[in-house]
Amino acid sequence: MDRLLSMQVFEKVVAEGGFASAARALDLSPAVVSRLVSDLEEHLDTRLIQRTTRKLALTESGIVYLHMLRRILQEINDAEVVAQNSSGVLAGTLHLLTTPLLASYFLAPLAALWREQHPEVMLEVSVDPFSHLRVEEFDLTLMAVEEDYDADTVARVLGRTESILCAAPRYLNRAGMPEHPGDLHVHDYLKFPWKKAPGQGNGHGIRLTHVMTYTEPVDVEMRVVLQSLSFDVLFRAALAGAGLCLLSRHLAQPYFRDGALVHVLPQWRASSLVIYAALPTRKLVPARVVAMLDFLSTAAQQVFSTAPY
Repeated sequence: MDRLLSMQVFEKVVAEGGFASAARALDLSPAVVSRLVSDLEEHLDTRLIQRTTRKLALTESGIVYLHMLRRILQEINDAEVVAQNSSGVLAGTLHLLTTPLLASYFLAPLAALWREQHPEVMLEVSVDPFSHLRVEEFDLTLMAVEEDYDADTVARVLGRTESILCAAPRYLNRAGMPEHPGDLHVHDYLKFPWKKAPGQGNGHGIRLTHVMTYTEPVDVEMRVVLQSLSFDVLFRAALAGAGLCLLSRHLAQPYFRDGALVHVLPQWRASSLVIYAALPTRKLVPARVVAMLDFLSTAAQQVFSTAPY
């Protein structure tokens, strides 16, 4: 029995909440995952997991073992980090979490350049619109949050942008151009359905702030015609003329230039956003993670330091 592998698999089964999801995360078959956990239980002569058809639960022995096991696995990881950092060779897998838009429009275009510079480092990219809630699970996390975001996170600012209201000329020709936030209540809205998303109001509308006067924000109810957790779905629907949508100013910029999108109510913005690269800890950061952090910081200077118009 490969005891270390069995220990790692057991920890992943618990972290993922099941054998099938752990198998997908580890790129193993469910049968292999189940066998490795069973081998570990046989070696320890105790049951670690109570298996039922509906859920997975740890036994008392499993709870105690997992607590100590995670410390052991962390020490093994720390030892590998020390060895890799001292060797100067960048290799291994870098587990990165990012929001969908940052994945598609910031990270993906940089993949080829990263590959040229660090051919021995494999990137494993996970996507979650709420990436800021899972920083501790990954080597590096990219997130876009409002300026007043406050969390106990080790993070580097990559850039700043704004969330603004956009629509295609096709839609505005049909529905008319709003002149004031009060005009928005009759317009179709493409919404990201999470009340804590940047720029979202408390109901079915948005919260806007005047960019010159910075008076109290205005909440405007709107007619939601499409909602999705995928910003890319909302973005593509907006380009097709389905309605108004909140987008990052830097993302929308090229589409303003070629006329595919129009900045609606340009004197108002929904929120000011900060793009962060966050680490789960300052302790023993692998050299490949430091390299990626520096790489992204350099790339972000070109993307986010440029004037939006």
